[in-house]
Amino acid sequence: MDLQLKGKVALVTAASKGLGKATARQFAREGAKVAICARSELIEKAAAEIETETGAEVLALRADVTRQEDIERIINATVEKFGGLDILVTNAGGPPAGTFNDTDLATWETSFNLTLLSAVRLIKYAQPHLQKSSAAAILTITSTTTKQPAQNMVLSNSIRLAVIGLTKTLSQELGSEQIRVNSILPGWTYTERVDEIITARIAKTGNTKEAEIASVNAAVPLGRMGTPEEFANVAVFLCSPAASFVNGVMLQVDGGITQGTF
Repeated sequence: MDLQLKGKVALVTAASKGLGKATARQFAREGAKVAICARSELIEKAAAEIETETGAEVLALRADVTRQEDIERIINATVEKFGGLDILVTNAGGPPAGTFNDTDLATWETSFNLTLLSAVRLIKYAQPHLQKSSAAAILTITSTTTKQPAQNMVLSNSIRLAVIGLTKTLSQELGSEQIRVNSILPGWTYTERVDEIITARIAKTGNTKEAEIASVNAAVPLGRMGTPEEFANVAVFLCSPAASFVNGVMLQVDGGITQGTF
């Protein structure tokens, strides 16, 4: 299937590794021009790897998505480099694991800024440019914790629900501007973030890493965690003109682990 992404401009945040990097790479494979950002110097390495593999144009930007001035800068830099913006993928490192009693108020505020306000600011600054696109799409990356709360993940369970509310609302409000807004709810996908979660579980349970991974795999109907590439395939399709009538969808990419019917 031709996803009709050749020449389209996509900005993917938090793309130095994990789901963001895999998504950016898949956009590049489909012929899109890609801007990627992250806080660390790893973003330049990620851009070089994607360019070498795909031959696509990739713009690497150092930025902290909790800072409004950084968000404005990366949006402007993307538009200046590529002449416009068609697709925005809002991604950010997940909030730390922990229970309600473990988590202080300062961490709540930091996580709120990272998880919700980063998406709000990115969309605010991107919107005027997306309005000019003939194939505009926004994708928020959230989590299956919005459907089925996970143990020891109170911040993700709580704050990511606000991102879902934002996504669904914007799918209605921005639809008249021909901007589609969807979300992907990834389940267990083996990334550096999952390593962090498993490490936090080990601290609570005292189990080995192998035992914790086996426990996760056993809970997934497909018997394993997903790969970043499997996530990216779905993300890029949802953002593409091939999915031009898909709007307001909260799509689980989780191997069937989420048990709810809605």
